[in-house]
Amino acid sequence: MDSLVVQKRAAFTDGSSGGNPAGIVIADRLPDPDVMQRIAAAVGASETVFAAPLGTTWRVRYFSPETEIPFCGHATIALAAALGEAYGYGDYDLALNDARIGVTVKSQGYGPEASLSSPPTWSSVVPFDLVQAALALFGYSKNDLDERLPPARANAGSNHLIVALNSRRALAAMSYDLDSGRTFMRAHGLVTIAFVYSETRQLFHARNAFASGGVLEDPATGAAAAALAGYLRDRDWPHCGRIEIIQGEDLGARSRLRAEFSNDVGSSVRVTGGTRRLADPAPCRV
Repeated sequence: MDSLVVQKRAAFTDGSSGGNPAGIVIADRLPDPDVMQRIAAAVGASETVFAAPLGTTWRVRYFSPETEIPFCGHATIALAAALGEAYGYGDYDLALNDARIGVTVKSQGYGPEASLSSPPTWSSVVPFDLVQAALALFGYSKNDLDERLPPARANAGSNHLIVALNSRRALAAMSYDLDSGRTFMRAHGLVTIAFVYSETRQLFHARNAFASGGVLEDPATGAAAAALAGYLRDRDWPHCGRIEIIQGEDLGARSRLRAEFSNDVGSSVRVTGGTRRLADPAPCRV
């Protein structure tokens, strides 16, 4: 049997604390999908990323404890940090299942900082009955919505339902049943449901439900951050080319994400965050 080394890093840290833990496996070749799924379940992070060299690029796949995910932002940032420390800081090309993206990693005092360039973005309005069902699932009503940003399906590599709330208090009250959320998200092809509150035009607070992957909530979600940025661009939101997102506060894991983007509809979003190394799990036998 081969032995795979699994790293754990937190991505989108707030200085030397916070962030979202991800598992990382860098190998000469990717294991079989059922093996990757078992490793992800054993690691227990919201996502574990697997990477293997493929010519001048890296072949990458992402697994939650329950299912494969097409794209995960925080695991990509964590992977970039691991690649930078192992092979040198700079730029890396990643081949995902459905897209090719780039990452850049540089040294920081508390751990490498990395940026990803997301897959192309798009967003669309959603039927009101789906919005009503989502609000009911989380105990919200139409009165909790920010009318400036209607609920939308947004994509920057994976599907997210973006729901803007009109107060920080409403965001803090987010609560739902994991099994009901899993059924709802999988039925509607949603990887996450992202609730956001706009403190200013460029500063957002977010909470991200990830029941589709068997996780109640993520403290930092780079894919949803890119999707939100693309949605704001589609709405002609006055973003001034960048937004900052604070996530994880209500979980005791304050995280910071920066998204930079142009006015070109559908173009990639650059998402940046810090990282820190966590205690690694035991090696996995495959």
